[in-house]
Amino acid sequence: MLTTYYIKMISILINAYACSPNMGSEPGMAWNWCINLAKHCELYIITEGEFRNKIEAVLPTLPQGKHMHFYYNPVSEAIRKMCWNQGDWRFYYYYRRWQTRTLKIANNIIKNNKIDIIHQLNMIGFREPGYLWKIERVPFIWGPINAKEKFPTSYLNKAGWKNKLFIHSKNILNILQLKSATKVKNAIRKADFVIAASSDSQQALKKYFQCNAVLINESGCDISNVPLMFPKHNHTSLELLWVGRFIFTKQLILALETIATIKKTNIRLHIVGGSLEEESQYKNIAKKLKIENNCVWHSRISHEEVQQLMRICDLFFFTSIAEGTPHVILEALSNNLPVLCFNTCGHGDSVNEQVGIKIPLSTPQQSINDFAEKITYLFNHRDVLKQMSENCRVRQEELSWDNKAKQMVSLYKKVLSQE
Repeated sequence: MLTTYYIKMISILINAYACSPNMGSEPGMAWNWCINLAKHCELYIITEGEFRNKIEAVLPTLPQGKHMHFYYNPVSEAIRKMCWNQGDWRFYYYYRRWQTRTLKIANNIIKNNKIDIIHQLNMIGFREPGYLWKIERVPFIWGPINAKEKFPTSYLNKAGWKNKLFIHSKNILNILQLKSATKVKNAIRKADFVIAASSDSQQALKKYFQCNAVLINESGCDISNVPLMFPKHNHTSLELLWVGRFIFTKQLILALETIATIKKTNIRLHIVGGSLEEESQYKNIAKKLKIENNCVWHSRISHEEVQQLMRICDLFFFTSIAEGTPHVILEALSNNLPVLCFNTCGHGDSVNEQVGIKIPLSTPQQSINDFAEKITYLFNHRDVLKQMSENCRVRQEELSWDNKAKQMVSLYKKVLSQE
């Protein structure tokens, strides 16, 4: 007679304010964590509910969907708009109220289910750890956390006064909160593990909270079957791709000034993002720099069209100076596209020397010179680009969602083994 043995899955209560399939940013990040953790754990997920219809449409199609139990704590449309309008500080008041209600929901879940671990997953900013750390007798994990100390102010020279005021105010607030946030200190003190979203965050958590955080970037990479294509353009041109919103932190101006510094007619910069009005402003800058023939403007295009561009371009040129772990970087690697970027934030951790080149934060002019030097080098050394493209396959595995979920589950098991 055969005896069947069942291995009980670890039960995790996850607090994820924003969670949705088929999205980027915080909602997509939380969703990808959940669907990958659910392959190993029983999940009880508290989320806001803006994307409830999307969740409930996709959940039945997933084999692991039976291990994902959602509890919704909705807010008004007005509050949702505050959430996605970066810089609207009013949202924090309503977010704290949401977390208070979430604590009650969590206590009810724990009352009716055996929960092994509580995991505060998102939002990833360090300012608001929620209140689930207050729950007694259940281990608590917080992260990944983005705790970047400050914005590099040397890049503010061409910012408007509103951007300058906002950045300087935010830098001051960040330092004050890192030094004196009692709630954050209490949550970190209670946590069995704290997870940092980047090396920068890891250093800040150590500096201000004496916390030895584990480094796991908040976003993962999709392993693709995109065929390697080389050479792409018979070495007659070098096609660069820039993707992002036309906001100050993305530093599109640096990319344009870099192309102007190189002065090669057969280096082209493909630019994706921004409204037609925003694009028009940057087209004027390109004209003043005399590089209008080096620029190909794509405006806002579909996600699939971006993927197609990644497959035909030679290098992903990413000039952002303030991020978490940008999903677009991971998409580039999934498309075997080498990356040139700053050595900062999550992209500094994701891009290693096997798949790209990183330059240090310094000053705008020094960065322009550094980027121009690296692009010129790659223009003349296509064999290096080819090797980096081939190396992307290995990096995809290392940064994959599956691998990150396994790292997280190993932390869960470590916590439970210490009880």
